[in-house]
Amino acid sequence: MAEAVRWGIIGTGKIARAFANALKEVPGAVLAGVASRSQDKADAFGAEFGARASYGSYEALAQAADIDLVYVGTPHPQHADNALMALRAGKGVLCEKPFTMNLREAEQVVTLARSKRLFLMEAMWTRYLPAYLEVKRILASGEIGTPRQIVADFGFAANFGPEHRVFNPALGGGALLDLGIYPLSVAAGLLGPVLEVRAQAQMGPTGVDVQTGFMLKHAGGGMSVCSCSFLARSPAELTVSGELGQVRMNTMFHRATSVTVKLADGSERTVETPYLGNGYVHEIIEAQRCWREGQLESPAMPLEETLALMGVMDEIRRQIGLTYEADRPR
Repeated sequence: MAEAVRWGIIGTGKIARAFANALKEVPGAVLAGVASRSQDKADAFGAEFGARASYGSYEALAQAADIDLVYVGTPHPQHADNALMALRAGKGVLCEKPFTMNLREAEQVVTLARSKRLFLMEAMWTRYLPAYLEVKRILASGEIGTPRQIVADFGFAANFGPEHRVFNPALGGGALLDLGIYPLSVAAGLLGPVLEVRAQAQMGPTGVDVQTGFMLKHAGGGMSVCSCSFLARSPAELTVSGELGQVRMNTMFHRATSVTVKLADGSERTVETPYLGNGYVHEIIEAQRCWREGQLESPAMPLEETLALMGVMDEIRRQIGLTYEADRPR
């Protein structure tokens, strides 16, 4: 068996906990260190998940000699600074979505990783799921004809106070960055680069979007209709349609364990697809594969596509009038 990949986790919140749980189920993965801005929090997190070391600062983890890859699981506005810090310390980075707050930040991170020839990958975990890969295979086979349209949604009733991170602009709150990135990324992954976007949104009392809808025109000629919401519990399904039929990622597309193909001739079939652990297992396996093989990015989520999608998100925000502190001129 190949030598274990030594992971460091920056952040001890909900997303970091989910990632730490997933690490337990990945062969060849070791939790070498965890970091918080509080030593007590780092110690508690490390003890719970069996980390080899815990650090009371993010910088200390980045400088640790026995860590190969760093997972950035901090609030959205901290992603760029944390990723840059880890890269400057010579570590490969898996950065949680949204990759950064805007395209300018994303370009800084990608430029540094490329200049230092270090591994960098966006943790858009849906793009590594077997269900998504099965949809790509079905589309490539021509079974539903040329894929022409995607309809995708992602919404839940966010019954939180205004101070919660999903509504807090200082923490990168808003439905687009938290939820809309999912249908956007999967639609672009299936239909190709986005040429044009048209968006509308409902803004909430804290100044961030509470639901947003956007229509995409793709380079391949297809179109996508996507939505995200903190007000409505939507089906969270994704369907790709062509002239011969459609294929759907069942249940919630980011948790799909099967895909169903329905054809114009009335036939229908369902393909069961694996879903390991809490879903994050698949992206960790991919990151480790790339790192072990000396690849600097994942072909499943190329950095150029990460940059392109950050640009699309910037344009959607421009159209709906959503800005953050990170957008101020530097």
